[in-house]
Amino acid sequence: MRISIGSDHAGTALKDEVKMVLMERDNLEVKDVGTFGNEPVDYPDIAEKVANEVASGRSQFGILICGTGIGVSIAANKIHGIRCALCSDVFSAKMARKHNDANILALGARVIGFGLAGEIVRAWLDNEFEGVGRHQRRIDKLTEIESKN
Repeated sequence: MRISIGSDHAGTALKDEVKMVLMERDNLEVKDVGTFGNEPVDYPDIAEKVANEVASGRSQFGILICGTGIGVSIAANKIHGIRCALCSDVFSAKMARKHNDANILALGARVIGFGLAGEIVRAWLDNEFEGVGRHQRRIDKLTEIESKN
Protein backbone atom coordinates (compact mmCIF):
# COMPACT_ATOMS: atom_id res chain seq x y z
CA MET A 1 0.00 0.00 0.00
CA ARG A 2 1.19 3.50 -0.80
CA ILE A 3 0.46 6.58 1.31
CA SER A 4 1.26 10.11 0.18
CA ILE A 5 2.03 12.63 2.88
CA GLY A 6 2.50 16.36 2.80
CA SER A 7 2.54 19.41 5.01
CA ASP A 8 2.95 23.12 4.91
CA HIS A 9 5.78 24.79 6.82
CA ALA A 10 3.84 24.63 10.11
CA GLY A 11 3.57 20.85 9.86
CA THR A 12 7.03 19.70 8.80
CA ALA A 13 8.13 18.52 12.26
CA LEU A 14 4.91 16.58 12.81
CA LYS A 15 5.11 15.17 9.28
CA ASP A 16 8.56 13.74 10.07
CA GLU A 17 7.19 12.13 13.24
CA VAL A 18 4.20 10.68 11.37
CA LYS A 19 6.52 9.24 8.72
CA MET A 20 8.33 7.33 11.48
CA VAL A 21 4.99 5.88 12.59
CA LEU A 22 4.24 4.85 9.01
CA MET A 23 7.63 3.18 8.68
CA GLU A 24 6.67 0.82 11.54
CA ARG A 25 4.60 -1.05 8.97
CA ASP A 26 6.28 -3.34 6.48
CA ASN A 27 3.53 -3.14 3.89
CA LEU A 28 3.62 0.64 3.41
CA GLU A 29 5.43 2.79 0.89
CA VAL A 30 5.47 6.48 1.78
CA LYS A 31 5.63 9.26 -0.79
CA ASP A 32 6.50 12.63 0.76
CA VAL A 33 5.37 15.50 -1.50
CA GLY A 34 6.82 18.22 0.75
CA THR A 35 7.36 20.74 2.05
CA PHE A 36 10.81 20.03 3.40
CA GLY A 37 11.70 23.13 5.38
CA ASN A 38 10.38 26.04 7.37
CA GLU A 39 10.04 28.49 4.49
CA PRO A 40 6.39 29.50 4.14
CA VAL A 41 4.38 27.61 1.51
CA ASP A 42 0.69 27.74 0.69
CA TYR A 43 -1.19 24.78 2.15
CA PRO A 44 -3.57 24.43 -0.85
CA ASP A 45 -0.60 23.54 -3.06
CA ILE A 46 0.47 20.69 -0.78
CA ALA A 47 -3.10 19.48 -0.27
CA GLU A 48 -3.67 19.38 -4.01
CA LYS A 49 -0.54 17.26 -4.55
CA VAL A 50 -1.55 14.65 -1.96
CA ALA A 51 -5.20 14.65 -3.04
CA ASN A 52 -4.26 14.15 -6.69
CA GLU A 53 -2.04 11.21 -5.74
CA VAL A 54 -5.01 9.59 -3.99
CA ALA A 55 -7.67 10.55 -6.55
CA SER A 56 -5.53 9.15 -9.39
CA GLY A 57 -4.97 5.86 -7.57
CA ARG A 58 -1.20 6.30 -7.43
CA SER A 59 -1.61 6.25 -3.63
CA GLN A 60 -4.34 4.46 -1.74
CA PHE A 61 -4.36 6.96 1.12
CA GLY A 62 -2.97 10.34 2.09
CA ILE A 63 -2.05 12.30 5.18
CA LEU A 64 -2.00 16.09 5.27
CA ILE A 65 -0.72 18.38 7.99
CA CYS A 66 -0.90 22.13 8.49
CA GLY A 67 -1.12 24.31 11.59
CA THR A 68 -4.73 23.43 12.40
CA GLY A 69 -5.49 20.81 9.75
CA ILE A 70 -8.49 22.88 8.68
CA GLY A 71 -6.95 24.46 5.60
CA VAL A 72 -5.55 21.26 4.13
CA SER A 73 -8.79 19.39 4.76
CA ILE A 74 -10.85 22.05 2.99
CA ALA A 75 -8.42 22.13 0.06
CA ALA A 76 -8.21 18.34 -0.30
CA ASN A 77 -11.99 17.98 -0.27
CA LYS A 78 -12.17 20.18 -3.38
CA ILE A 79 -10.68 17.29 -5.40
CA HIS A 80 -13.16 14.85 -6.94
CA GLY A 81 -13.14 11.51 -5.11
CA ILE A 82 -11.50 12.75 -1.93
CA ARG A 83 -12.96 12.26 1.51
CA CYS A 84 -10.54 14.02 3.83
CA ALA A 85 -11.25 13.90 7.55
CA LEU A 86 -9.67 16.25 10.07
CA CYS A 87 -9.10 14.23 13.23
CA SER A 88 -7.79 15.36 16.59
CA ASP A 89 -8.69 12.24 18.57
CA VAL A 90 -8.47 8.47 18.17
CA PHE A 91 -12.23 7.82 18.11
CA SER A 92 -12.78 10.25 15.22
CA ALA A 93 -9.95 8.62 13.28
CA LYS A 94 -11.52 5.19 13.69
CA MET A 95 -14.95 6.42 12.63
CA ALA A 96 -13.52 8.37 9.70
CA ARG A 97 -12.37 5.06 8.22
CA LYS A 98 -15.16 2.77 9.42
CA HIS A 99 -18.17 4.96 8.62
CA ASN A 100 -16.94 7.67 6.23
CA ASP A 101 -14.35 5.78 4.18
CA ALA A 102 -11.94 8.71 4.57
CA ASN A 103 -9.08 8.33 2.13
CA ILE A 104 -7.07 11.25 3.49
CA LEU A 105 -6.37 12.06 7.13
CA ALA A 106 -5.74 15.69 8.09
CA LEU A 107 -3.89 16.65 11.27
CA GLY A 108 -3.22 19.97 12.97
CA ALA A 109 0.39 20.36 14.05
CA ARG A 110 -0.48 23.21 16.43
CA VAL A 111 -3.43 21.27 17.84
CA ILE A 112 -2.03 17.83 18.69
CA GLY A 113 1.37 16.59 19.79
CA PHE A 114 3.63 13.87 18.42
CA GLY A 115 2.33 11.09 20.67
CA LEU A 116 -1.34 11.71 19.97
CA ALA A 117 -0.65 12.11 16.25
CA GLY A 118 0.89 8.64 16.22
CA GLU A 119 -2.12 7.14 17.99
CA ILE A 120 -4.49 8.84 15.55
CA VAL A 121 -2.55 7.61 12.51
CA ARG A 122 -2.41 4.05 13.85
CA ALA A 123 -6.15 4.05 14.60
CA TRP A 124 -6.93 5.40 11.13
CA LEU A 125 -4.75 2.77 9.44
CA ASP A 126 -5.96 -0.11 11.62
CA ASN A 127 -9.60 0.35 10.65
CA GLU A 128 -11.39 -0.36 7.40
CA PHE A 129 -14.56 0.95 5.84
CA GLU A 130 -17.49 -1.18 6.96
CA GLY A 131 -18.99 -0.64 3.51
CA VAL A 132 -22.44 -2.09 4.06
CA GLY A 133 -25.88 -0.76 4.73
CA ARG A 134 -26.24 2.81 5.87
CA HIS A 135 -22.52 3.61 5.61
CA GLN A 136 -22.28 2.65 1.94
CA ARG A 137 -25.58 4.37 1.20
CA ARG A 138 -24.23 7.60 2.68
CA ILE A 139 -20.95 7.39 0.76
CA ASP A 140 -22.97 6.82 -2.41
CA LYS A 141 -24.93 9.98 -1.63
CA LEU A 142 -21.70 11.94 -1.16
CA THR A 143 -20.48 10.67 -4.52
CA GLU A 144 -23.76 11.68 -6.12
CA ILE A 145 -23.54 15.19 -4.68
CA GLU A 146 -19.97 15.46 -5.93
CA SER A 147 -20.88 14.38 -9.45
CA LYS A 148 -23.73 16.92 -9.67
CA ASN A 149 -21.55 19.86 -8.71
